[in-house]
Amino acid sequence: MSGESAFNERAAEYDAWFEENAAAYESELRAVRSLMPVSRRPVEVGVGTGRFAVPLGIGKGVEPSAAMAELARRRGVEVVPGVAEDLPFEDGSFDLVLIATTVCFIDDLRKALAEAYRVLEDGGFLIVAMLDRETELGRAYDSEKERSPYYSHARFRSSAEIIAALSEAGFGEPVSVQTVSSPPARMRQPEDPAPGTGTGLFAVLRARKKRVRPAGERCVS
Repeated sequence: MSGESAFNERAAEYDAWFEENAAAYESELRAVRSLMPVSRRPVEVGVGTGRFAVPLGIGKGVEPSAAMAELARRRGVEVVPGVAEDLPFEDGSFDLVLIATTVCFIDDLRKALAEAYRVLEDGGFLIVAMLDRETELGRAYDSEKERSPYYSHARFRSSAEIIAALSEAGFGEPVSVQTVSSPPARMRQPEDPAPGTGTGLFAVLRARKKRVRPAGERCVS
């Protein structure tokens, strides 16, 4: 994962962002919740400090940064060391995989999405929550990333890029919502999610692993 050392060295500082930008954080949670299916076996890939997993009811996560993982464990998350491109789980282990604010740090997106597909059961869901580069705020983040200890190694991606990658990985057509239409530090009230992508910095895409019909099963209309 790109920039892992920064997250180890500044885990507490990173974690404090969510308190300092509470309106933006709540807006992000609302957006993810709006697309969350009922799930019995969820996992978050790139669980960080547990800021998404805990309020969303996800009890298991994967995280390469030891310092970030320790904070998530203190919040009650079972954290397994690992990276998105090589998940330490068997095929079909989960019915929901969440990747939140992590795709910009993934080195091999194609491999990461293939791994998410592999560990999902047939019909399971993948939710990707991301900072969308092709928005006004996303372009600002991208142009100023060298000033950030966290984002200097990041590769910000567009929602269109992720949608294309999801299709290539075998997922069905995603549904999407967006939020955070103004700079997080200036937000005073949370926003409810809006459909689609293109204006909100924080985009959420939900795609489903296509169900494989067993041999001999007939489609009944």
